[in-house]
Amino acid sequence: MKQSTPALDGMLSKLISKPYRLLIDGQWVEARSGKTFPVYNPNDGKVIAHVSEGGRADVDAAVRAARAAFESGNWRRLMPSDRAALIWKLADAIAAAADDMALLEALDTGKPLGVARSFDVRGATEKLRYFSGWATKITGESFSVSNPRPHHAYTVREPVGVAGLIVPWNAPLLMAVTKLAPALAAGCTLVLKPAEQTPLSALYLGELAQEVGFPPGVINIITGYGETAGAALAEHPGVDKISFTGSTEVGRLILRASAGNFKRLTLELGGKSPVIVLPDADIKTAIEGVARAIFFNTGQVCSAGSRLFAHKAVFEEVVGGVAAKAERLCIGSGLDPKTQIGPVISIEHLDRVTGFIDEGVEAGATVLVGGRRIDRPGYFVQPTILTSTSTEMSVRRSEIFGPVLCAMSFSDGDMEQIVAEANDTSYGLAAHVFTRDLSTAHRIASRLRAGSVRINGGSLDNSVPSGGFKQSGWGRENGREGLEAYTETKSVVIAL
Repeated sequence: MKQSTPALDGMLSKLISKPYRLLIDGQWVEARSGKTFPVYNPNDGKVIAHVSEGGRADVDAAVRAARAAFESGNWRRLMPSDRAALIWKLADAIAAAADDMALLEALDTGKPLGVARSFDVRGATEKLRYFSGWATKITGESFSVSNPRPHHAYTVREPVGVAGLIVPWNAPLLMAVTKLAPALAAGCTLVLKPAEQTPLSALYLGELAQEVGFPPGVINIITGYGETAGAALAEHPGVDKISFTGSTEVGRLILRASAGNFKRLTLELGGKSPVIVLPDADIKTAIEGVARAIFFNTGQVCSAGSRLFAHKAVFEEVVGGVAAKAERLCIGSGLDPKTQIGPVISIEHLDRVTGFIDEGVEAGATVLVGGRRIDRPGYFVQPTILTSTSTEMSVRRSEIFGPVLCAMSFSDGDMEQIVAEANDTSYGLAAHVFTRDLSTAHRIASRLRAGSVRINGGSLDNSVPSGGFKQSGWGRENGREGLEAYTETKSVVIAL
């Protein structure tokens, strides 16, 4: 399949030759150590760029710059409407650079170019515009005080301070903006640490932020490894808040590292989301929804619907329909316009995903479709459906973070058991239900222990809070709650 074009060749040449440095206090600088690290294209496994490897000293410099900008810089003196205008300008800049930004995401993550453009880049611009509107709508409350002497009491919401934003590799631009937009709207300054696998779109975002006029020190970007740069950011006493999206295991490390100065935390962690299909469901809608929930972004989604519970009356039709879709998906490079499902992020992750599949088969699971890595350059695995799984199997209990679905059936009298099985996980990020019965949908939604319950394919919106129960995290992103996570409440009481 032909992927080379003059435009693509030109972009690749620019990527490989361009120096990628750290953004600290408005300046692009090399890491203090002088070290760089390679960035790989998961479509073919080749190096596409070398990026500065930030360390503890670089993080310290970035935090100090963010602190200075917050305490005494121009940013603190900006009117809320001026902050809103800058955030909107950044959205416009991303929209104007949509083709280049989408190509960066497709090269960096392997996702289909069309998805990068319509989901990631468009989603980032929409999120910035949504939160730009919040900059002028941050309010407190006034209270009637029960005191013999007259008082006036009110609250104000103030920016929390310097925010450390640590983002994952599955949707690097969109996840960076999901944290950056409310932080800026609230008036915070920040240090952004992208995943070492996918740093390129974050660095481009930094260039655009400078072009539209963000003051020095407001947005700082440190590239590097999680165990060094990420850990230093989480531990730094000059950071007031950490927002992290990633695995539950790393979330625990972030939690411990943040304890020194009691940082405010938002943690969006792992998931093992159930999908329940009732016998009255619209089967076409259910098949589309089940397939999308597990195969979108090659299953590399925290809320992926990886456990299917379908009523026995429709089980064969639903699973057969999802299997047929899996077999028809065009697997290939994200740069090929025909591609519907791209590679996983790295060779290490490919080994992890296929290792879970092998463990499941050894434990007695049956491969209905897929189950193998694909012998070609890059990091490709077949979309996979497993049946005959049991609750103790690792494929049923662990977050695989790949295109692997475990499918189970249930009978009429098993609804209580199925809800219990759906909740029988350490995670609680999302759940999906397909039914035509509105009353049943509400009853099941009330019983599921998940941060979001999506009925008949319902999707989230920038105005709707998202986050997890149990070990899927703390706090919420998006909506009012996502904004207020970057604020502190101050009470003011005046004796009159």
